[in-house]
Amino acid sequence: MPILSESRKKNRVTLLDVARYASVSRATASLVIRKSPLVSTETRAKVEAAMKELGYVYNMGAARLRADRSLTIGVVIPNLVNPFFTELLAGIDRIIDAAGMVVILVNSRDLVTRQETLLTRMREHGVDGIILCPAAETEMLLVERMVEWELPLVQVLRRVSDDCDYAGVDYALGMRQAVDHLADLGHRDIAFALHGPVHSAYQERVDGFRDAMDARGLDPGNIIRVPNHIAEIAEAAPLFVSGSRRSSAVVCFNDVVALGLSAGFYDIGMTVGRDFSLVGFDDVADAEAMRPRLTSVATFPEAIGEGAAKLLLDRLDKPDLAPRKLVNAPQLHIRQSSAFWQGGVGGRAQNAG
Repeated sequence: MPILSESRKKNRVTLLDVARYASVSRATASLVIRKSPLVSTETRAKVEAAMKELGYVYNMGAARLRADRSLTIGVVIPNLVNPFFTELLAGIDRIIDAAGMVVILVNSRDLVTRQETLLTRMREHGVDGIILCPAAETEMLLVERMVEWELPLVQVLRRVSDDCDYAGVDYALGMRQAVDHLADLGHRDIAFALHGPVHSAYQERVDGFRDAMDARGLDPGNIIRVPNHIAEIAEAAPLFVSGSRRSSAVVCFNDVVALGLSAGFYDIGMTVGRDFSLVGFDDVADAEAMRPRLTSVATFPEAIGEGAAKLLLDRLDKPDLAPRKLVNAPQLHIRQSSAFWQGGVGGRAQNAG
């Protein structure tokens, strides 16, 4: 590399200075700044070393003006506590970061009014596009408003309209996998434990459970709502093993419900995976950490997040694309919480996992 002069150090360093110092073209230096995969590892290292040596500071504001973009993406989710959304965000961030952009994350708390406020604020801050998991009771007017604002929108996990991009999972297939697994183990009285507000993903899971039960000639009507918090879900466990709703197995709306019911069955002296079978949905990290390990339908939230981010980047690059859907196939992961059933408490032949 050439020797850096004192006068150059005192003046504002430009990208052309970096290019000359690294003995590359300005275009190549620009590709490094934008994290382009077209640049070789050796050239990238050389340019980055020149930037560090010269003290080059990338002028983001000027770049935004040139590109007419803020290089920021808004992500709106309804729940920061559920670990599922943490994995979803990891997937989104990986793709957005690789594109040289930044994610602005907000929590709607599943409230339509708060969601509207957050979207307005994001528009005011000039985000380039939105990835939105719509709050319950979101109406199609929201999509129409995004069109009026000329703000690209990708729906994720839940959808209110087929007129814009969507990334999600085949909930009905996941329910069929769960019900078929339990039915193959000999269970006939299978319940569905759900919670939370009604939205498209909620309804698709309910419909999927009913259709799967009908297909196996089983009663699809044993659907029980449980509270939202784990401690309160645990208190609902007796509902599944007594009275007219008595069952031998339950498919859970998500792994949070499964975790709560597992604790509840322990409290009333029942052993999950022996006296009762549980199947979760989503297969987040806690499923493997539970004891017994939780059989769960994996929905691969990181992959969904990556898909949503790619849809949005494509939309930014080609605004006139027809609306697209990325619907991932789930996969049942069988572990210890589901067991063969022969009738009566403790009536299993062997553990299924």
